[in-house]
Amino acid sequence: MIKPLKVRVAKEAGFCFGVRDAIEKARQTAKEHGKVYMLGNIVHNERVVRQLADEHVKVVKNLDDVDGAPVLFRAHGTVPEVWEQAAKRDLSIIDATCPLVHEIHHEIKRLNEEGRKLFIIGDHGHDEVIGIQAQVPDATVIATVEEALKVPRLKKAGLVSQSTQMIENVQAIVSILTMKIFDLRFVNTVCFPTRRNQEQIKLIAPISDVMIIVGSFTSANTKRLLEVSLTMNENSFMVQRAEDIKASWFKNADSVGVSAGASSPDDLIEEVVEHLENMHVEVSA
Repeated sequence: MIKPLKVRVAKEAGFCFGVRDAIEKARQTAKEHGKVYMLGNIVHNERVVRQLADEHVKVVKNLDDVDGAPVLFRAHGTVPEVWEQAAKRDLSIIDATCPLVHEIHHEIKRLNEEGRKLFIIGDHGHDEVIGIQAQVPDATVIATVEEALKVPRLKKAGLVSQSTQMIENVQAIVSILTMKIFDLRFVNTVCFPTRRNQEQIKLIAPISDVMIIVGSFTSANTKRLLEVSLTMNENSFMVQRAEDIKASWFKNADSVGVSAGASSPDDLIEEVVEHLENMHVEVSA
């Protein structure tokens, strides 16, 4: 028997407000000045980067390549050294840093002022984590439970998190550090959109035969959503576009759930949903 799939889409899938605002600032600035420079890709999504390039948003590796137009500092946050270099060169700066990332910078500085040993729960080498770490003289990044277990006993420490961390990973690391540190002050800086998206997946994944997570493989928060989904539904898959969807995933499936990372644009999600709605799968009688 051939039948269509029932498609459930997470209510808040896709762009978070920080990413949406940053992209809008880039487009508006390019329109006003003819072009705008950007240090690195504005988000971890290839389609968005290509679309913005067509609108004269020019990606550069360093400030030496900025000439005759403003430079946009992206949503992930920018290290203080780059801010200082831009100021010395009297460059016009468009600050598109997510307000929630600015808040993490504020919190880790405050913990530093209290004289605490500093830790960041986050992915090594991620742009946001590099920006947080650069706000203070010395902070250690902890990515996993295994790394947390290696932390020595301490009297006094402070802890923040990368905004897009998996809630369960944060809770597990905090639990370990609580046993090792006499005076631990943890500021929960996992952002609300991340928490909300992960919670929505926890609702949809168990009642769907298949889960599709839309986003780029370069996007940490999208990969995190896949991790969350896999804990609820082993038939969870990540796709960058509708063409990546394989019919073999849907054998005897009645329903599919869809969510997307914070860097996935609306039109990409809509294409995936439309593709799924037009699919007809074979179900055993």
